[in-house]
Amino acid sequence: MHAYESDYREPLIGPSVKSYTQITDELVRPTEGVPPLSWWILFSIMGMGTLFFLFCLGWTIWFGIGTWGLNKTVNWAWDITNFVWWIGIGHAGTLISAILLLFRQRFRTGINRAAEAMTIFAVICAGVFPLLHTGRQWLDFFIFPYPNTRGPLWVNFNSPLLWDVFAISTYFTVSLLFWYSGLMPDFATIRDRSKSKTRKFIYNIASFGWQGTAKQWQRFESLSLVLAGLATPLVLSVHTIVSFDFATSVIPGWHTTIFPPYFVAGAIFSGFAMVETLMLIVRKLFKLEDYITVNHIESMNKIIVLTGSIVGIAYITELFIAWYSGYLYEQHAFYNRALGKYWWAYAIMMSCNVITPQAYWFKKVRRNLLVTFVLSIFVNIGMWFERFVIIVTSLADDFLPSSWAYFSPTWVDIGIYVGSMCLFMTLFLLFARTFPVIAIAEVKSIFRTSSAVAKAERAKEAGSSSGGYVGSYQVGILDKDAKN
Repeated sequence: MHAYESDYREPLIGPSVKSYTQITDELVRPTEGVPPLSWWILFSIMGMGTLFFLFCLGWTIWFGIGTWGLNKTVNWAWDITNFVWWIGIGHAGTLISAILLLFRQRFRTGINRAAEAMTIFAVICAGVFPLLHTGRQWLDFFIFPYPNTRGPLWVNFNSPLLWDVFAISTYFTVSLLFWYSGLMPDFATIRDRSKSKTRKFIYNIASFGWQGTAKQWQRFESLSLVLAGLATPLVLSVHTIVSFDFATSVIPGWHTTIFPPYFVAGAIFSGFAMVETLMLIVRKLFKLEDYITVNHIESMNKIIVLTGSIVGIAYITELFIAWYSGYLYEQHAFYNRALGKYWWAYAIMMSCNVITPQAYWFKKVRRNLLVTFVLSIFVNIGMWFERFVIIVTSLADDFLPSSWAYFSPTWVDIGIYVGSMCLFMTLFLLFARTFPVIAIAEVKSIFRTSSAVAKAERAKEAGSSSGGYVGSYQVGILDKDAKN
């Protein structure tokens, strides 16, 4: 019996994986040869969407943000909605990897690499929107505090918008280092397998000449722990600061102290859902069922139902406080959200974020991959509408009824939003084609303890001396799983 993992736990590596060589072959294979037809089809669709995204960006820069559906009342709309939504999605990637590394959770090995990549690409997509929103992109350098000759003209350090720049750029830098440092041993593995001199040269540079010595592995482990320790508080700080964009204002529905924890929980909620969506696609495209198991998906679904419940409590708390405060404008803001002209957006938000995730209380639902895929998309739809509801419904009916307005997006709004999703998927598909989407070295590190084959072998050994039964596993069942 292994000292570090109970045999009661389900295996994290499927029964068809028999050796370390097989792990290397199957995880490196997607980066070699010609991609499958399904990858080309998906990449072509997303590539065309990305080109349209770039066209819409050029259109906006050339003609100005008047091409969006903004008006005098609703001066933040889809742009800031998309920004907060993408930042939220980028949260869970580093959180999954950092927190689970610090707590030594073995199920991270199947999902951490793709989750970290998701963070990088989501933050890139998020950064586009505030830069566009300024209207004059050639003046965006004003947001950076650097020695200049502008005299007393300086950035406002009291503004949460400025701290967005600091927090997000720091988070992006740490996440990028965390992601890339974890790739170095796998780059060396690809280099050593390469037959092309060019490919070998490129991956040797990417791996910084990694040789796999004991000293390198020691420093690798230390660096991973340091970066995980830095990334964990950043996960909490970034979306907290993003929430201050709203909480420090005087707009009814925004000026509330619940926003920081509420935004962080919502970010983790939507981020885990996006990780599931991506992992299920990659699992199917590259036939990685033995490495992204149902057990991985179920573990993430448990976190989704927890964070979804926290978000639901936050919604109810907001409604209660608006009623209990006796503040007329706050009450109107929440009445307008739930029963006003944007009632449909509020209904979608509540349905997708509060009601549908409760299905994960049932084990059969948590382990059903098709249902999980659909619900993960519902969650991200709901979280986008949450940001839309917070921003647009609070601004559409301001303090003067004479200036109330209804927001409607233009084709440019829609094109930039849909195009940003295409850009995200294009980057992710290129990543999955070029880099190992699952950490090879980390999967190997748990093979002798957490694979179905290893558990079956231990069960046989223990079964022969204990009457054929070990814990909750029976030898016959494990043999059947290993054959399948």
